[in-house]
Amino acid sequence: MKMLIGPFAQILPMTGIPLKGTLQDEQLPVIEKGGVVTEDGKIVTIDEYRVLLQQYPDIESLFIDTPMVLLPGFIDCHTHICFDGNRSRDYAMRIAGKSYLEIARAGGGIWDSVTKTRLADTVTLTENTVARANRHLREGVTTIEVKSGYGLDFDSEVKMLQAIQQAGMHTAATLVPTCLAGHMKPRDFEGTDEAYLQWILEELLPALKAAQLTNRVDIFIEETAFKTDAALHFLQQAATQGFAATVHADQFSAGGAEVAVKAGALSADHLEASTDKEIALLAASSTVAVVLPGASLGLGMHYAPARKLLNAGASVAIASDWNPGSAPMGDLLMQAAVMSAAEKLSAAEVLAALTYRAAPALLLEDRGTLAKGMLADMQAYPTSDYRDILYYQGKLKPAIVWKNGERVK
Repeated sequence: MKMLIGPFAQILPMTGIPLKGTLQDEQLPVIEKGGVVTEDGKIVTIDEYRVLLQQYPDIESLFIDTPMVLLPGFIDCHTHICFDGNRSRDYAMRIAGKSYLEIARAGGGIWDSVTKTRLADTVTLTENTVARANRHLREGVTTIEVKSGYGLDFDSEVKMLQAIQQAGMHTAATLVPTCLAGHMKPRDFEGTDEAYLQWILEELLPALKAAQLTNRVDIFIEETAFKTDAALHFLQQAATQGFAATVHADQFSAGGAEVAVKAGALSADHLEASTDKEIALLAASSTVAVVLPGASLGLGMHYAPARKLLNAGASVAIASDWNPGSAPMGDLLMQAAVMSAAEKLSAAEVLAALTYRAAPALLLEDRGTLAKGMLADMQAYPTSDYRDILYYQGKLKPAIVWKNGERVK
């Protein structure tokens, strides 16, 4: 059934803008006093509201009686929202001046989340994931990538990905699962880093593929995780099994982004330590540069060089990195708004990074813009000027959210 929704003070369809490089606000198409027609979860057309009223005189309609700005639903292409417990103790130690290694030696860090998540059952992990996904959905995030990586053994990794799959059946948001068994070598694995990665390739990934739990892999490339040569071999071998790749790259030291480009990864994520070399490589590739301001805020470190990446011609997406350790807040819009002030990103660059430019990081072609045939994933903000959305630094939330044309808020 067709439905006309509007009028909106402004509609930003995010169409007709390049996937890579700098953007000025003047490049944003803005439809004043516009409306949108949806049917069967997709967009039929967008135009001025008065034109649509004439074109569809007898259509069912949802009349918007207060000024609102309509945007595509946000796409969060990097999260870890499937976990149990929290790491508030880690955070207290961090802000008191303890180092990463000191926190790990005191029983904190990733292994703390692994321990708690291994103990949780599938029902608990499913409920936790649904709750976080629904909060994201209420805040306008309609598509959410979700990683495993707090299991790090066969049963626990499968359990996490099963929980993510089940959570996807209990939230309106789209959940995109990713296997991050390559988060770190678990303490209880007897063998080398290379042996652990080979175990993932030979034992875990075929089982995940057979169970249709995911077709994506991730790996953390860092001195404290996996070295570049081992990671490149892992990604290349995973690709032969049909797994698309993303990479935790250049968070504390450079090298990961180069591996991501060599492996043809969909995205390289973090990039706080990227140098001019890595920036140039990403700009010359189709790999999306995903920056994670939430991790910078949580760790008290500098942001990824988003401005330099855009100036060089890269495609930049912004994701939340919502996780229990370095990015517990999970407020995607607030993080993006705060980062935009620090990195001097235009409103156009930020909004594109949350929608149109985030979609390729998940290999999704049916969302990120508002156009004929695209999913009717939409969010409406209670304002008449889209610039207010970043101006209020995340405090202005959407008043209405639609997923597949259905109102969910």
